[in-house]
Amino acid sequence: MAYQYLTEENINHFIKSALEEDIRDGDHSSLASIPKGTLNTAQLIIKDDGILAGVEMAEHIFKAVDKDLKLEVFKKDGEAVKNGDIGLKVHGEASSILTAERLVLNCLQRMSGIATYTHNLNKMIAHTPTKLLDTRKTTPNFRIAEKWAVQIGGGQNHRFGLFDMIMLKDNHNDFAGGITAAVTSTRKYLEEKNLDLRIEVETRNLEEVKEALAVGGVDVIMLDNMSVEMMSEAVEIIGDQSQTEASGGITEETIVPIAETGVTFISVGALTHSYKSLDISLKAVS
Repeated sequence: MAYQYLTEENINHFIKSALEEDIRDGDHSSLASIPKGTLNTAQLIIKDDGILAGVEMAEHIFKAVDKDLKLEVFKKDGEAVKNGDIGLKVHGEASSILTAERLVLNCLQRMSGIATYTHNLNKMIAHTPTKLLDTRKTTPNFRIAEKWAVQIGGGQNHRFGLFDMIMLKDNHNDFAGGITAAVTSTRKYLEEKNLDLRIEVETRNLEEVKEALAVGGVDVIMLDNMSVEMMSEAVEIIGDQSQTEASGGITEETIVPIAETGVTFISVGALTHSYKSLDISLKAVS
């Protein structure tokens, strides 16, 4: 559950790539229409109620475009905001503000939508010890922002990618010849490669749960698309032998009874693929 991906190097790499995609050989609209040296101020206007996320990312973006831009931040990441709030003001070269505008808003709108949805689901299960996780169901090349937003919204990040955890899903197990074969081969692989990675195994029924327990060395047992009744029984069978993760089609209607089964984690892909972006704009201050 660590957040090693949030390094200056990774953030700057993301911003550099995103700006190159957008600017190429120049922001010709701004360069053509606004005299060089024109100074101005723009403010970030919040038009929805929710949880703000992406402010720190915005600061990085503005500085990457023009290190001389000055920011006044009024609302920080994780703060509740409402329609009409001003999140920040940016002062400096007008063309620089406009060059940064779309990437700043793309991040803020999407990250705030994710943080808001995460916050709302978290509130629903706050009476249980169950932790809310994201998944790898993210937008290609935007994962760093989406997972950061989940964290800001009060959720926890699952593995960042394929490299930092072993997750043996149904296809892995089926291709390997079953859970026992998959886990046995995995443990041998980790030993040979001198890798210290947690192992999670997906199970679809109680027989597979029992098999995952019997083979041993499994840190997390995923209970995939199980009914609440079956999940409760699985949690009881597993006890403290392994952590548990509920997964598969979790909705606002099902998340509470699932959390009340006693699972350690609930992973929700919808956090990063089915959220509603917050309406946020950046407007010149006249």
